[in-house]
Amino acid sequence: MSDSASVTAAQEQPPLADRPVSRGQFVLLFTAVMLPIFLAAVDQTLLATATPAIARDLGDFRDSAWIAVGYLLASTIMAPLYGRFGDRYGRRDALIAALGLFSLGSLACAISQGMWWLIAARMLQGLGGGGLMVMSQALIGEVVPPRQRPRFQAWFGMVFVLASVTGPALGGLVISHFSWRWLFVANLPLAVLGVWRVLRLPPSARHAQPGQSHDAAGVLLFAAAASTLLLWLTLAGHRFPWLSWPSVLMAAMALGVGWILIRRELAHPHPFLPVELMRLPAIAWSAVTMVLFAAGLFALVFFLPVYLQVGHATSAAHAGLLLLPLTIGLVLGSNVTGRLVARSGRPDLPARWGLSVAALALLLLALLPAQPLIIAGLGVAAGLGFGTVMPTAQLLVQTVAGRTRLGAAAATVSLARSTGAAVGTAVFGALVFGLVSNADLQAALHASDPAATQQVIHAFHLAFLCAGGLTLLAAWTSTRVPRVTI
Repeated sequence: MSDSASVTAAQEQPPLADRPVSRGQFVLLFTAVMLPIFLAAVDQTLLATATPAIARDLGDFRDSAWIAVGYLLASTIMAPLYGRFGDRYGRRDALIAALGLFSLGSLACAISQGMWWLIAARMLQGLGGGGLMVMSQALIGEVVPPRQRPRFQAWFGMVFVLASVTGPALGGLVISHFSWRWLFVANLPLAVLGVWRVLRLPPSARHAQPGQSHDAAGVLLFAAAASTLLLWLTLAGHRFPWLSWPSVLMAAMALGVGWILIRRELAHPHPFLPVELMRLPAIAWSAVTMVLFAAGLFALVFFLPVYLQVGHATSAAHAGLLLLPLTIGLVLGSNVTGRLVARSGRPDLPARWGLSVAALALLLLALLPAQPLIIAGLGVAAGLGFGTVMPTAQLLVQTVAGRTRLGAAAATVSLARSTGAAVGTAVFGALVFGLVSNADLQAALHASDPAATQQVIHAFHLAFLCAGGLTLLAAWTSTRVPRVTI
């Protein structure tokens, strides 16, 4: 496929796949995958407003970023694996297995007795969470033909962005009235309800290839490379200097293992990572854009509530509510984008303009005073921009990949999003905690010391500037996606 080639769904899909989906079929599908999508998204951001309360309860504020990073790391590692398993053994059954692991991890989080216990439980939860979004998106592609997906994808995109950004608001309300442990207990009945609804779907088709084997070594190499990279990004700058021997050694290990992984996956007949899809320019550039987009979005979602609570003495509930304008913008942006793509048939266009608007909003957030009306206005603008990405990315990648590789296609998008979220959280956490000493953090958190608080505010402003720069880079990479029509 050349960069200028137009990819059509008719070239990739068999005729039966183009039959319209009835309203009843869509309702059955939507009610089945809505809860897994909601749980996958909300648990990535739910603890943003709860982090200061958890740090006070369990101690160790400097390692609290790993509450989010641990979950994202595990879900990132598992996303391609679920994609392969879903294509091979059935996407419905893979989704049920993911819900079971997610529930077990939620229970472990609820009974945690220390910070690293909670982090380990979050990683267990992420082992299941990595499959919730991947298999839900693959099931959508399995049932809904390409031309109908823009209209329906907007609904699923709204569930995702609504859950992602209302997570901190829900977390803040729960923290203000109950214990943070209830954030995990609430997952259990929702997961049970989700399993019941998914079982109502017919069994999925299997697309196993003769002689296809499991790439266990690829899984281990990917886990080692991702873990080492995130540990380096998280620890360097405040546990040890960036140019120290531990820092250089960890960076070299991450690069070395990553190089071995890429060489192995390119040579393996059935690789763990969907490298065959990355050879397609539309998918490769979309994945890069998704990584940068997720880094900017999740940096905002994770760190804005902490910034407001620690830097401006805002309550957890109020900090969470200040993210609601971002939610409104995301929902509107996702809905409008779905309608525009349904009319134009061009999923490659909206992100170019949307990411530029989001980048400008993040840059202004770093430069303007933290007044509620300013934060709300910039939140709406950032949401409108970021909302153009999720509906179009899945649609674009699934269209180019074809029906037999829907699981791998969904895994590619989920892997890119999770990688961006994990790296963005680790980088911005390292930046903030590297610029602020532990004593200043504690002083700002407990004593509201003016000098310490000002130091915290300065560090967060630099983080928001970096987030804006990454989002601007994402806007440029989105222009490199070749023309795709549906």
